Amino acid sequence: MTTMIPEVYDAFMSAGADEEKARKAAEAVAEHEKRFDHIDKELLLLKWMMGVMLAGIVSLVLKVFFV
Repeated sequence: MTTMIPEVYDAFMSAGADEEKARKAAEAVAEHEKRFDHIDKELLLLKWMMGVMLAGIVSLVLKVFFV
């Protein structure tokens, strides 16, 4: 079952679009939002990986200069 954003559907309907076209457009927008959510999750993982790597590099630099 496809999801649909009701606000987008209502906006298209109030603009005078055909009901079928308004539904398909709202479903397409919802699909794009789902894709962006997936990209956001991957980006969050990459940020954590970079943070861990940076912490490791800083600890090695501090070990070299202060131990």
